[in-house]
Amino acid sequence: MGIFDEFKSRNFSLYAQWLGVISIVLLIALGVIAFPSNPIFSPIGWYYKLPLCTKFCPTSPKFDGFIARFENSYFRGIMYLVFSIIMFLSTLVETTSLVAPAVTLLLTFISYGIAGIKNQPHASTKIFGGSGVDNVV
Repeated sequence: MGIFDEFKSRNFSLYAQWLGVISIVLLIALGVIAFPSNPIFSPIGWYYKLPLCTKFCPTSPKFDGFIARFENSYFRGIMYLVFSIIMFLSTLVETTSLVAPAVTLLLTFISYGIAGIKNQPHASTKIFGGSGVDNVV
């Protein structure tokens, strides 16, 4: 199953993962650009994506078990909503380019919310080493 088949799958958890990746890129790139005019909120986007580093660093089974409790669409969606609100609040301080990642974070929240409501299992794209939607019913 290729990338286009994954997008045709109607698995909103997968859509949320892609939107999350777009959010990462926007938070880092636009956070650097907006840093001189908004030094408080720009780094918040960088800190938000620090858990991504745990994917690259070795962890213990105890830590992995703790994190596994939070691996559901509702929790992920709430976290994206919280950071979307934070990024939207940053535009009250000064209108910056941080509104773009705020929108993608909000869209990610909506996608995870729909995945939770539809009881869709978490799927990860094959592009990033996941199993795709081949095994997801």
